[in-house]
Amino acid sequence: MAPKPLPYKTRFTIWMITTLNDAAIRRDGSTNRRFLDFINIKTPANPTPVKNVKTYDINVDPSRNVWFRVFEPVQESKDTQLPVIVFYHGGGFTILSPDSMSYDVVCRKFARKVGAVVVSVNYRLSPEHCYPAQFEDGFDVLKFLDADRKVLPECANLKWCFLAGDSAGGNLAHHVAKKACEANLSQLKVIGVVAIQPFFGGQERTESEKMKNQIFISTKRTDWAWKAFMPNGDRDHEVINVSGPNAADITRIKDFPATLVFVGDLDILQDRQRAYYEWLKKSGKEAYLVEYPNMIHAFYVFPEFPESAMLITQVKDFVQKQIQKH
Repeated sequence: MAPKPLPYKTRFTIWMITTLNDAAIRRDGSTNRRFLDFINIKTPANPTPVKNVKTYDINVDPSRNVWFRVFEPVQESKDTQLPVIVFYHGGGFTILSPDSMSYDVVCRKFARKVGAVVVSVNYRLSPEHCYPAQFEDGFDVLKFLDADRKVLPECANLKWCFLAGDSAGGNLAHHVAKKACEANLSQLKVIGVVAIQPFFGGQERTESEKMKNQIFISTKRTDWAWKAFMPNGDRDHEVINVSGPNAADITRIKDFPATLVFVGDLDILQDRQRAYYEWLKKSGKEAYLVEYPNMIHAFYVFPEFPESAMLITQVKDFVQKQIQKH
């Protein structure tokens, strides 16, 4: 069955973003950062509730520009405890931020509809900052929260912490979760990972990476992103090819959190994402796979897709299920 044509609004948005992105990246691995900023339309934090969610920004390390935006849902009862979702944005490790308009909207929805305090992390970007900068920043935010939970509202329960992210952020969520399991955090406990179309790669092409109709992201763009992320690295590095020949042994990690993986059937990364899910299962970990036919990479940031609302509902169900276990 042929895929349904994309809505006109979606096609125009994708064309605009990809055109600007392709014009900003250079063959030598550098970027025109000012040009990329045209893609990243930003919105400020707002302490006044908008759709029952207020936001504020917290600095972690100004020298590295590491900070996060807190999304706090307005509650009738201040005594109700809420889970904490630490969210890592996508963008191929190269673009976007927590104050990007699209991610401000998405995290606001997670806070309101899932019923959670969302912490959206700003991490250093490549190619100016290569691996492992992004992973250091992502984990340092967890350590910051663990050391001073007062930066979050009283309703935030750090024992119910979930790491979530889309694309590159999904990659980050997995690896930061692994590091959190191996660390000695005193207050924060990661009990779930939400990997939304996570960005993984590998030396050899998968069948889905050979797709002729490559929408939004392409093998050419992902190749550039991996080169910018790890210029002299092997594409089968465990951080890139998470379930590949050099995969970490997570069987020894007793409390690795339950993981929910989302896949779109028009995403060139779908084979990597299914392989990730299968690897988690083979490693003896609790994992769930949700597939969306006819959905492109990053579909859930486009509200015109009914599936974007469905995804948030499924995240809510997953969060509540894991809370009940803990």
